[in-house]
This record gives sequence, C-alpha cells and structure tokens, in this order.
Amino acid sequence: MLFGGRPTVLGIAEDALEFAREAAEDSHPDEYLGLLRATPASDLDVPESEGYVVTDVLVIPGTETNPVSATFGSSQVPNDMRNVGSIHSHPNGVLAPSDADRAMFGKGQVHVILGHPYGRDCWRAFDSEGEPTTLDVIEVDLPEAEEFFDFTQSDIDEELRRE
Repeated sequence: MLFGGRPTVLGIAEDALEFAREAAEDSHPDEYLGLLRATPASDLDVPESEGYVVTDVLVIPGTETNPVSATFGSSQVPNDMRNVGSIHSHPNGVLAPSDADRAMFGKGQVHVILGHPYGRDCWRAFDSEGEPTTLDVIEVDLPEAEEFFDFTQSDIDEELRRE
C-alpha cells in the first residue's frame, strides 16, 4: 500500500522506540514531541523491502511543552521524504488521541502516543485519521551516527603540527 506515492511504513526500529520512551520519561511531567523519520527497509536488510522502517526520532528546535500539550513551529520541520509521522507523550497515561492530536495526524502516515509510565507496552500507533493501527517493533542494526566532536587531543595536536 502506498502513502503519498511511497510504500507503507512496516514498523519502528526498537532503538528508535526506546529512545523516544526514555525522552518522554525525561520530559515528564511535560509532554514530549518529536517527528518520525524512516529509512527504506531494503537499506536495513529487512526481508520485506518494499516499505519503510522508522529509524529516527527528530526533536524540533523551539518545541514548547507543558503537562497538557506540546507544539513546534512548522517552519522548523525539515521538508523531506523521510518524515512519516509524529510521536508524543501523554503524561496522564491516556493512550488515545485528543482532537488536537487528530488535527496534527493528517500530516503523516503513522503517529505514536507514549503514555506514562512509559513502559514497553505503554504506547499505541495511529493512522493519519487517528484510528488505531499496527506498528511492528523491528530489531534492525542502525548505522552509527556520525559524531560531530569525534576527535581526541592527539588529533588536535597533530592538526596543529601541520599548520
């Protein structure tokens, strides 16, 4: 099945879900909000290679949160084909979308709500209409993120000697 001309989301990487659960717990009692970004399953050696796997949770700069809502400016959202939905927490533990959630859900294929206490089973996935949907948790080997500050003092010393 295609969504916006793209194959469907097959699932979410276990590491991405764990990252979001920990971030939601760290944000408690305020809501947590992020965007879901996906990678072609074929790039991850997932057998059903015609779909996508959520591999990243993107936190948008300037996100404003409180115990009952979280928002970000749409101008801060990267406009690329990897964005497939959203993920946010409900500190009250309710795993059902509000009217405000449903309004946001129209901008993606899959949306996840994490509920307090943010345990392994304290989340639900919803489609763009706000209806419950299935989102498999997939164990994949994610590529290591490049470290922005991936250097040592000896690297700095060697660079200074070259100048």
